[in-house]
Amino acid sequence: MLASNYSGFSLEAGTDEAGRGCLSGPVVAAAVILPIDFTHLFLNDSKQLSEKKRAQLRPFIEENALAFAVSFVWQDEVDKINVLQASITGMHRSIEMLQIEPEYIIVDGNKFNSYRDIPHKTIVKGDAKYLSIAAASVLAKTYRDEYMEKIHKEFPMYNWKKNKGYPTKEHRNGIREFGITKYHRKTFKLLPEQLTLEL
Repeated sequence: MLASNYSGFSLEAGTDEAGRGCLSGPVVAAAVILPIDFTHLFLNDSKQLSEKKRAQLRPFIEENALAFAVSFVWQDEVDKINVLQASITGMHRSIEMLQIEPEYIIVDGNKFNSYRDIPHKTIVKGDAKYLSIAAASVLAKTYRDEYMEKIHKEFPMYNWKKNKGYPTKEHRNGIREFGITKYHRKTFKLLPEQLTLEL
């Protein structure tokens, strides 16, 4: 069972992102403040949940959270500031968008820059330890997946509907055959033989 709170503050926000390792599309971050007595039978790190379970969880989280927000850092910005900064920027934007200001922030991973003067704690594998981070991971993942399915219709040859922009063999074969799109991250190593690829 995941823990409901780390800090003891009732307005504790959990934050996480999705899409860091992708070759195309945005980094999407979310922040969630849950009630202190929030529970759910199967809420966990989004990577450990099926697509169906994530889809069931999203409305439940949104209806029961005290506050939640999701932000997109588009691929052009990811290229400009690098993917780690894009993740932190996305988390900051999500926290900024919350309708309630948190008293404490818990962050999935081990990298974060202070947000205003709100105390924070980075927690490795936090999305499998704390409900609010798990909830943020589910929102970030479902919003990003939905967006990738939408742009798949524009460029079906990369099969983003299935691979969501991650570096699968199929995605890389699509890049070899058709080149890159406006949604690809130009600073990423898109192909193992990158040096011979004309961008």
